[in-house]
Parts: sequence; structure tokens; C-alpha cells
Amino acid sequence: MKKWNMIIDVAECTNCNLCTLAAMDEYVGNEFPGYSAPMPRHGHKWIDILQKERGQAPIVDIAYVPTMCNHCDNAPCIAKGADAVRKRDDGIVLIDPVKAKGRKDLVEACPYGHIWWNEELRIPQIWTFDVHLIDQGWRQTRGQQSCPTGAMRSICVEDDAMEKIAIEQKLETLKPELGTKPRIYYKNLWRYSTCFIGGSVSEETNGVVDCVNGAGVRLLKNGATIAETATDNYGDFKFDGLGENSGEYLIEIAASGRVSKAVAATLGVSVNLGEIRI
Repeated sequence: MKKWNMIIDVAECTNCNLCTLAAMDEYVGNEFPGYSAPMPRHGHKWIDILQKERGQAPIVDIAYVPTMCNHCDNAPCIAKGADAVRKRDDGIVLIDPVKAKGRKDLVEACPYGHIWWNEELRIPQIWTFDVHLIDQGWRQTRGQQSCPTGAMRSICVEDDAMEKIAIEQKLETLKPELGTKPRIYYKNLWRYSTCFIGGSVSEETNGVVDCVNGAGVRLLKNGATIAETATDNYGDFKFDGLGENSGEYLIEIAASGRVSKAVAATLGVSVNLGEIRI
């Protein structure tokens, strides 16, 4: 059977928050019997955008990751919720707004922090994948419709087809080590989850300091070369996709066919080595 999934491209999210606002527009003050009770006007972000700034000026970037209920196949909330939480045949998880009344314990069941407690109504709530609209024939969520960059895309396919898509597009899920089997997939998640080492290469000639364009730069780990690049017009280089707290690295810079400089770096979070004079 075909099931619903969401693919979010981290590289395309600009933190405009239109998906967050679209969810609020759909659910605040609106009840959809059998699906969801009204979302509170304040305090809830059923679609919440995480952000991470990496590096130090002037080599800095930032990544935005829209998060929401993951509609997990092995959902802890289902295991704990009994008949108050169910998974539909199309993969969508629903918390029954009647049967879940008073079940504040379900909030702590979600390892992603995406079960929200409605104090006024005394019920736990989630983003429902806009299932009330899907059951009316919609093929897109409100968030996807509102996204100006196309960062968010919902698809309904067989599980084996989704597995193939995930491999081909190098998709990842949040916290895969939990084994919850989320149905929210991320493209380019490395922009949020990994680190980089960057720097700027310069040289002095006849008393004038200038950027070095085209210098060869090698990244070594335990004596082995793991990546190579060249400086750009501004003398900048950047090695990305490195693990946080991954320890000692050596950066070798070669200009005019010879190694001109070697710089050590210890990677905790992303680091800009600044100007490196050769």
C-alpha cells in the first residue's frame, strides 16, 4: 500500500517560517472532528524550524531544519498511548483528541519533542500531516503549498519505492539510532549535522599582501589524505561534512608545486582558521 512521506531539503530552507504559519492558520481555532482539536493561539509550534550557525566570521554559514511529528512506523507514542494513538494504513499517526484527554504522559513519549500539550483542552497534540485535507483529495500539505523555495515535498509511495528514493537522493532521518523509523526525510542534512574546517590563504610579495588563488589544500587525518581542494579567488578553502568532535587534522597548503605551509586543527565544532600566510 502507498504511504505518505515528507522530504525536506535543508539546503533550500531559508527560515521564512511560512510552513509554521500555514500550520497555525490551518489549526488555530479550527476543530476537525476525528482528526484534531483546535491548536492554541500561543505556545505551540507544530512545525518548528531548528537552526545552526557554523564557523566564525568571515567563513560562516547557517542551516535551517523544519521539524514536526515524524509519523514514525515504530512510534513510542503508539506503544504508550494504547487506543489513544493510532497509525493509519497510509502511514499517518493520529492522536485521538477524545481518547487522549488527560494523557499528558504522552508528551514525554516523543523523543523528538513534537507532542504538544494543550493545557486548556487537556490533550496532547501533533501535526497531523494535514490528513483532514488529504482525505478530501489533497496531494500537498499546507506547508508544502506555502514554501516559496520548494524545500518541502510530500509524496505517497510504496515503502520499497521510498527506500529507493532515500538511497538515490541520500536522504536521512533525525535520530536514526532510536529505531523509530520516521517518515520525515531530510536532504542535505549534513549542512546541519556536520562540521567544516575553513581558512584563507595569502602571501606577501614585494611588501604587498594578496590572496592566493588556486593553491592546493589537502586535509589529512592520522597521516592519510581524506580530502583535497583548491583556494578560490579570495584565497578561501573549506572542507565540509566532517564529524563533530572528530579530533586532530592537518591541513597542508601547496603553492607553486611545493608544500608551503602545514597547519594543525582540532575539530570540535566548525572552525575558521583565519588567514594563513605562506
